Parts: sequence; structure tokens; C-alpha cells
Amino acid sequence: MGLKEHALHFFCSAVARVRPGPMMKRALVLETDGCPTLVLHGRPFELKRNLYLVGFGKAVLGMAAAAEDILGDHLIQGVISVPQGIQETLQQSGMREMLLKPGSRIQVMEGAKHNLPDRAALKAARAIWDLAKGLTAEDLLLVLISGGGSALLPAPRPPVTLEEKEAITRLLASKGASIQELNTIRKALSLLKGGGLAQAAYPAQVLGLILSDVIGDPLDIIASGPTVASSHSAQGCFQILAKYDLLSTLPESVRTVLSCSGAEHRPPKNYSHVYNTVIGSNKLALEEARQRAEDSGYLAVILSDAVFGEVSTVARLYSLLIQLVCINAVRDAGVGYLKEKVQGALSSLSAELEILGLTLTDSLRTLQETHLEKPLCLLAGGETTVQIQGNGKGGRNQELTLRVALELHRAKSTPAGSTLEKYEVVFLSGGTDGQDGPTEAAGAFCTQELVQEAKLEGLDVEGFLRNNDSYTLLTKFHRGCHLLMTGLTGTNVMDIHAVLIRAREG
Repeated sequence: MGLKEHALHFFCSAVARVRPGPMMKRALVLETDGCPTLVLHGRPFELKRNLYLVGFGKAVLGMAAAAEDILGDHLIQGVISVPQGIQETLQQSGMREMLLKPGSRIQVMEGAKHNLPDRAALKAARAIWDLAKGLTAEDLLLVLISGGGSALLPAPRPPVTLEEKEAITRLLASKGASIQELNTIRKALSLLKGGGLAQAAYPAQVLGLILSDVIGDPLDIIASGPTVASSHSAQGCFQILAKYDLLSTLPESVRTVLSCSGAEHRPPKNYSHVYNTVIGSNKLALEEARQRAEDSGYLAVILSDAVFGEVSTVARLYSLLIQLVCINAVRDAGVGYLKEKVQGALSSLSAELEILGLTLTDSLRTLQETHLEKPLCLLAGGETTVQIQGNGKGGRNQELTLRVALELHRAKSTPAGSTLEKYEVVFLSGGTDGQDGPTEAAGAFCTQELVQEAKLEGLDVEGFLRNNDSYTLLTKFHRGCHLLMTGLTGTNVMDIHAVLIRAREG
């Protein structure tokens, strides 16, 4: 296989490792000897016709199907909020193990088309609220949570409307706000987020099974923490809005709710009725990709599972890493100055990004020991951001891929260019949920020749990037063969990045 085919194989293997069914069955066990007992990561909970289920997120349909297989008739009722069209997509893809069986006791409600809150998702959130509010101290509520849960659980705190809440979060996202900042505002404006669902279900026992799509797996941030007490304050919310110059345009309803959010969102004195556990993460996916790469003869290195930052900066980081690997592989004392220059720039940029777990000293030591006698696979995960300046169509993974290609193209006109030409390079960036922004692609591939080859087809990469129009370019370029097309995967643990490098033959 070529580098592109290997990259696709490693990505798909990573996604398969974090599919809902296997993860649920590792975490959740039903013991039927004597009194029926549900065991969650070793903790027992007695069952007596008292088990209910709610869920929300891109991976929740598969999680619910697995839960129902495990629980059988012990499950009384459930409601889940899942992405629009996911049942049909999974059916057409032959992924029937992720679908509920006929006669299921779980109601499936689809909404949040293109990962945006809408009236259908609002209706589902109300159904989840109603189920939770009807529980008693004798009941047990299983809460399935995955990435995309925020958009699928919109319950604006009156008098804020869904449209007002969505307008605020959309403006924040367009200005490059982090997912932590976005979720802080979402929680403050929501009835169910920021521990609201757990409060609604009280005094029932609440068990949260979480598939993490957030760097560091913070429980209060994943899906905006509906089962976790929130510590946000009115002052903190207003600071975020001021940072992105949005205070002057706030609707009065939003200002009213935020002003009293500190008082209304104090964590309850007793939160002992809630038990949350993370059953899947980006780290697990990366470990699987590394194993597959090593099995295929690569030297594989995981850089970090916490890559974040604006795509142009992250693209520069990957470009410098690729340049340094290629320079290190050249057995020529004359490249010493060039190596020091690139390594210095890389260390400086790494310090600027402050990526959790990215210890360049250790990574560079490993990379310096290889002269690419065997191919190299660098792996990372996380979630970048895009500052929107145009009105094109794309997603963070596609934009990151094109920006890596552009950085490598520019590097070819520098002293590092002569070493880059000696090696094949493929970069992949893909969303594990199979959807990158409002597009049909999960992400994209690139080579260091992409920009020049696109130019020969009359496509100006820089121009398309200025308009945030990565998907349009990648659809036109080579008839879309650089797009990563997986379809919805039924899971979501952020993004996977892969850099594959090997010496050119001859």
C-alpha cells in the first residue's frame, strides 16, 4: 500500500477501537445471579424494575443499542437525541449493530442537522427533561453522553430563545472561541447543561457513561456537563463575551439570564446521587493507530492527544516537524545550521501553543535516532479551531490539511526544500465522527505537492483558504480523491492527525 492507503487504514482502525458497542460491553455488566445487579466499572447497582435511560450525542445510538442488548427487559423506558439522518445512514452502511431492534423501549429522536441546535433537538431535550423530572429516589437513570451532545440537548433557560442562544454561540465560534469558552456560555444559558439534567433527575441515582470528545476528558465540558455540577460565574461569562467584543450586541434576555447565573448554578451541597465515568477517548484511538502502524512496519510515535489552537498555527507546527524529520534523516554534517534553525522555530512554536502532553524533547530524541531506514508515522489527536473570515464551505480538518500543504509548499523554496524533495510525505486530518463541519467529508489528505498540482488545475489554495472554502477546493482537486470520506461512524472522540514519511525510491 502507498502512504495514503496506510494513513486511511490507521485512521479507520483508530475509529473502530472507539466504536460504542465494544466500549459499552467493557464498561457495563449485568449480573443475574440472585438479585439482578448492574455493574459499572466494578460498582454495583441493584435493579428492581427501576432502570431508565436517556442519551444525547453522535455516538449515542450505538451506545443505546449496546446498552439495550446488555440490559434486556430490565430497562423500563428511554429517550435519546441523535443526529438527523443517522439511523438511515447506519442502515445503508450495514452497521445494524448500532441500531435499536424493533420493539425497543428507547425512543429515538433525531435533530441538530449539520451539528446545529434546531427545533427537533429542542423537542428531544424536552422529552429527556420530562423523563428525568418524573423519577423517584427508587429509580436508576443511565445517561449516555458523547460528542455532539451540546447541539442535541438545547434547552434555553427562559426567557432566552433557541435562536438567541444559537446566535451567541455561532458568533463566538466564528471569532475562534475555544470549546471550553463555548460550553461555559452554553451551560449558563441552559436548563439541562452544567449539571441541570442531574438536578432534574434528583433524587434518582444517575449513572453517566461518557465518550469523551474534549481535550483532557473534563467531565464538566463534555456535552457541556449535563450530569456534572457547574462552577461558572456571571463574571466569567461576561469576560468571555467581552474578550470577543460581543457585550454590546447581547439580547436583553441573555444579559438577564447571565446576570443571575452565578446564583442559579451553585453546585448542590450533595451530589452523591451521580456517578460519572469515561468509557472512551482520543487516547485509546491513538494507541490503536500506533499499534496498526507498527504492525505495518512503521516507527510510530504519539505526539499528543491534546492538540489545539488555530489551524494556521498548528499547520506551521506540523510543517516544521516534517522538515526536521527530513533534515535529521540526511547524513550530512552541512545541515547542522539548518537543523538548529528549524528546531529552534519548532520549540518556540510548541511553547506558544502549550499543547498538553507534547514533550518535544522526548519526541525529538526519538526522531533524531531515525534516519528513515523504515517509514515514520507521527500521530496526534485533539481539536483545532478556525477563525472564519470568508463564507466558503469546509471544516477544521480540511482547512488544517490544506494549510499543512501550503506550509510545505512554502518550505520547498527555503534551504529545507532540498531535503523535503528526498521524501514522500502524507498528512491526514480526520474527525472520528465522520463529519467535518457542514460537509459530507470526515477530513482530508495532502502531500507536499498538492499546492503546485492544484495550481496546474487552476485552483489557488491560498485564495480558497482566505474564503474558508476548503471543501470546495478539495472537491474540485483531482475529483475529490484527497477528501476523507467515511460517512457517519457512530462514534466521536475528536480528531486524529497522522503524518507519514518515507524515503523516495531510487
